[in-house]
Amino acid sequence: MPEQDVIVVGAGFTGLTAALELADAGLNVLLLEARDRVGGKVEAEVLPDGTWIDTGGQFFCRDMPELMALIKTHGRTPVRSYAEGDTVFRPPVPLQKGYDLWRQVDALRDRMIATDPEDPQLWGLTVADWVAKQDIPEDVAHSFMRLVKGLWCRSPDEIAFTYLASNDRRITNTHSELEMFLGETVHALADDLAARLGDRLKLSTAVTRIDHSTEGAEVWSGAQRFSAAQVLLALPPVAARRLAFSPALPGRLQKALNAWGPGYAIKVQVSYARPFWRDLGLSGSVMWQEPQGLYAFDTSRDGYAGLVLFVGGPLALQWHGRPADELRGVIRGLLAEAFGVPGGEMLDIHIRDWVDDPWSSGAYSDVIVDLNARNAEEVLIAGAAPIHFASSELAPSYPGYIEGAIVAGKKAAERLLRTLP
Repeated sequence: MPEQDVIVVGAGFTGLTAALELADAGLNVLLLEARDRVGGKVEAEVLPDGTWIDTGGQFFCRDMPELMALIKTHGRTPVRSYAEGDTVFRPPVPLQKGYDLWRQVDALRDRMIATDPEDPQLWGLTVADWVAKQDIPEDVAHSFMRLVKGLWCRSPDEIAFTYLASNDRRITNTHSELEMFLGETVHALADDLAARLGDRLKLSTAVTRIDHSTEGAEVWSGAQRFSAAQVLLALPPVAARRLAFSPALPGRLQKALNAWGPGYAIKVQVSYARPFWRDLGLSGSVMWQEPQGLYAFDTSRDGYAGLVLFVGGPLALQWHGRPADELRGVIRGLLAEAFGVPGGEMLDIHIRDWVDDPWSSGAYSDVIVDLNARNAEEVLIAGAAPIHFASSELAPSYPGYIEGAIVAGKKAAERLLRTLP
């Protein structure tokens, strides 16, 4: 007989949520995590001055009900992001022109969301292909491409258009997704969930192979063997396809996994003695048209002053692997150009390179790059017992966000509870 009802592989927010839901329903559950920590793409580190920062997923807004409920349940206190003052545009443009441009970009994004997913004329198009067909000014097209690189972290000439339109339809917040963060880090919330699992969680247990049959599955981590009636792979699709399966997965599942490519992202935390930009009437936000895929945002809170830089898409791939001191010099120069001399007078620059991360496959999310993949998400959600899949990428709401990861974990648990006696 299998030792467990369900083995969950991957202790990000999806795996943590699913494991807790299944355990609360009375099932024997074991959660296996390759790293020596939980959280997946949510991670925290401590700066030289003792300040804890989120080096992975961090921000959320009041429109994300599952995450807000968890924060309330565990007594965590959201910090409102600083939103007063003007944005800095690079290269410089008059403020009104910069804001008008981004209103046009938002309108184009709404046009994308409103497309008909069953329109065969859209099949096989990349995002760049679709943009080229739109009757829009060149600067709007250029800025939309920058948006895609920054948010979906791949080049628009690689991402399947129908995937991106579907993905963006599920991101329904009316308040900014950067509205709030947790002063004690969002990763602390992942630790809160892990504490509830107790010895049902095993860290530093990297799964490499899964042997499966109609009777259940054997999950291998080196020479360690675990068995269960069902296995839930709470992993991004690219990470899931790195596992060995015996027998091989059905062709439809393998094809669905192969449809995805990793996102490319680097997250940089820049610390200052004080948030000087506020005295200049600035919000701390910097929007670069060049280099594309770069954005800065204020993450200051009581006792700490700093900016986060998001580096996404081809730019992150270009920066990947470059010497840290060289990157710090580039960042110092970019912020000095944006804010003047004070922008270059940082106390610390912390760089977290997520490109080709060994366990998460990239960030913020895997994306579909197979232009002919019509139902890759649906195929993975259906799975093939005893193997099941769940991740933020597959969430019916807020895919690619922490909220989406929680929703995906709950939905996967519901499906498994219908499967098991």
